[in-house]
Amino acid sequence: MSSQSDDSRQVDELAAGVQRGERRALAEALNLLDDRRDSSRARSAELVHLLQGDTLAPGAHMIGMTGPPGVGKSSLGACLITEWRRRGLTVGVLAVDPSSPLSGGALLGDRLRLHSNPDDRGVFFRSLSSRGHYGGLSAEVWPMCQVMASAFDIVMIETVGVGQREIDISRMCDTTCVIAQPGSGDSIQSLKAGILEVPHILVVNKADMGAMATRTASELAGALTSEHPDGAWRVPVLSTSATQGSGISELVDCLEAHFQTLLQNKLLKHRRRGYQAYWIVNRLQEEFGAHGVERLGGEAAIVEQIQSEIPDLYRQYDALRRQLADRSPTIKS
Repeated sequence: MSSQSDDSRQVDELAAGVQRGERRALAEALNLLDDRRDSSRARSAELVHLLQGDTLAPGAHMIGMTGPPGVGKSSLGACLITEWRRRGLTVGVLAVDPSSPLSGGALLGDRLRLHSNPDDRGVFFRSLSSRGHYGGLSAEVWPMCQVMASAFDIVMIETVGVGQREIDISRMCDTTCVIAQPGSGDSIQSLKAGILEVPHILVVNKADMGAMATRTASELAGALTSEHPDGAWRVPVLSTSATQGSGISELVDCLEAHFQTLLQNKLLKHRRRGYQAYWIVNRLQEEFGAHGVERLGGEAAIVEQIQSEIPDLYRQYDALRRQLADRSPTIKS
């Protein structure tokens, strides 16, 4: 009994440290969420419960940066961080790297990704492995976002960069920014393949390439003929140069404008509940397959149930998991 009380007290203190933006507490909290041992599961659930409270409404602006490898996501991200810090905003970064086939760990790591001032206490960086997940993300990204969102004004997620399949980011972030490269040949093809539904903002990086960059931006703008499927927002096409630092302020303004649109139209809370439901359904499908999800009434029914409840990530997931365990004696609860 005393050990459970000690554990609860430790998690309370950890959550308080995260909310104060303490780097040691942040690192410990993210490590806890990344720990897959059963002994860490209850503590992870309690931590996220404390940080989420009873709402997923406004706090940090969660921004996803995605696009093909080599397009300059990391360089552009570093420029964005500099501009956000100039404006007095704190920034937490989750950078998802390809995973090592041997260790399962991240192959690239933070020192090779974003070059920001290591002495700046207003920026916190975490690199994590995709662990083979499709969609350019990792299973831990959504829970880690909840931790980061409790401590920072901006949470930026940079995906692996696997191309057109990289759509999971749009179900994790308030604003999704897709970066295209001039003359790469995949810009319009990506749109035709359905990635048009992903970005809230399209960015042509490497604008210093001149006419080629201008032509790519024009082609992308010509392909965008309607408002975003989210509604109340038309997708702009911006040009930036991370090497020259041009277009960065305009991109930051545009990111903020989209976030304000979500707030003004009261869309943010509903969307974030949907993201949480998507994460839970995804986990259930990974563990029990489509048949398991169908035994709970199907994806639509699960999403509707989760969205009607007070957000509580791991406890909602565990409750659904127990329902499956009760119906299938071979499943461990």
